Amino acid sequence: MIRRMAINPIPQFPAGFLWGVSTSAHQIEGAADQREPSVWDTFTAEPGRVKDGSTAAVACDHFHRYPEDVALLGGLGVDAYRFSVSWPRVNSPGGLDFYDRLVDELCSAGVRPVPTLFHWDLPARLQEKGGWLERDTASRFAEYVSVVAERLGDRVQKWITLNEPAEHTLFGHALGAHAPGKQLMFDALPAAHHQLLGHGLAVRALRAAGATDIGIANSHGPTWPASQEPADLEAAGFYDLLLNRLFADPVLLGEYPDGLGELMPGDVAADLKVIGEPLDFYGVNYYSPTKVGAPQGADIEFGGLTIPAELPFSVQEIEGVPVTDFGWPVVPEGLTELLTTFRDRYGDRLPPVVITENGCSYDGLDDQDRIAFLDGHVRALYRAVEAGVDVRGYFVWSLLDNFEWAEGYARRFGLVHVDFDDPATLTRTPKASYAWFSGLLRAQHAQQEEERRAGGAVTQE
Repeated sequence: MIRRMAINPIPQFPAGFLWGVSTSAHQIEGAADQREPSVWDTFTAEPGRVKDGSTAAVACDHFHRYPEDVALLGGLGVDAYRFSVSWPRVNSPGGLDFYDRLVDELCSAGVRPVPTLFHWDLPARLQEKGGWLERDTASRFAEYVSVVAERLGDRVQKWITLNEPAEHTLFGHALGAHAPGKQLMFDALPAAHHQLLGHGLAVRALRAAGATDIGIANSHGPTWPASQEPADLEAAGFYDLLLNRLFADPVLLGEYPDGLGELMPGDVAADLKVIGEPLDFYGVNYYSPTKVGAPQGADIEFGGLTIPAELPFSVQEIEGVPVTDFGWPVVPEGLTELLTTFRDRYGDRLPPVVITENGCSYDGLDDQDRIAFLDGHVRALYRAVEAGVDVRGYFVWSLLDNFEWAEGYARRFGLVHVDFDDPATLTRTPKASYAWFSGLLRAQHAQQEEERRAGGAVTQE
């Protein structure tokens, strides 16, 4: 039984702070017959790849229902909407027309469009040529980014190059749990390097098109050692290197952590000059910390993923904290810890931070657990701001319940419920968390307006 608690008002964030929600193309758009296939179409066609056997051929049918979804954004009161552009759709006749219509609809609703240019849905024909394991894919990505920027750049100011290259490398290329389903273990590292190279080339392509507000969305979380024993500390240090620093250091410092650069293909020194192109903001996707210890000699099932015994670490349960329906630990203070750690680690090389994803999976329309989750994380974010971290925005994952990758439709991250049992209607129903977040935004915007007017009155005197 959910216990309702009175929640104190959330402190006021700085003027100009950007509030939004996030989605991704493959997870919501549907209309698979109006784009070329992606690696996820190939992956989900293989029996056993997705737990409920579903695909994203229809998903939320956002492709046809986007005016309804933009109206939900307007009702929510967000400043911005982070969505992704489908590379396979852009490659198809008329594909960019959809994003033209979407961006126009957003602008008309007073919602800032924030496109992510790659969210895991690589065109299948590029995967047939090697995908991200091949250097050429980075160049093809930059070409595609130029096409999108030329078309949408007159209305889009804020751009995100890649979403979570760490997860795409680990789940898609090392462990095989996501598309393209490769099980290469440490031989997956070229996919990491080529995604980062693609990011750098995309930054250059966007700059050439006149963009002035560019970032990346990397997933990060604190790594907590299982104990202070040397073996656990060593394992935790390696995990942090692999999941955090491998994808942050090259982008922010222009260098790989010690020992990793020599494992990468090509002229790494030259590539790092591209990868380290200066950014205007650094996107962080945060969900939880990870407790890591020495290998345990057997495969481990954790958070819907199998951690193979041969990896030099084990992922362990964080005891004494609540978990989401996905089994992920709920640790808001981990967000404060992460951001202050990044501030200390990267100093003035860390640009302003935007939380590009934060959310949780819970069933039900009266989702008080999600409200408590978001309330706790927004407060943790404010504590990071108080500690001096330059944070400029916060995006909830996600606007809609959607196709949750290898979990199919079993996990619900949305502020809005989608009735997948009735594919003819796919009825959208705002949850209690939608009303809560809308109230938070109204309060934040009202306070900002009050301060603006007060400032104006002082000026007039």
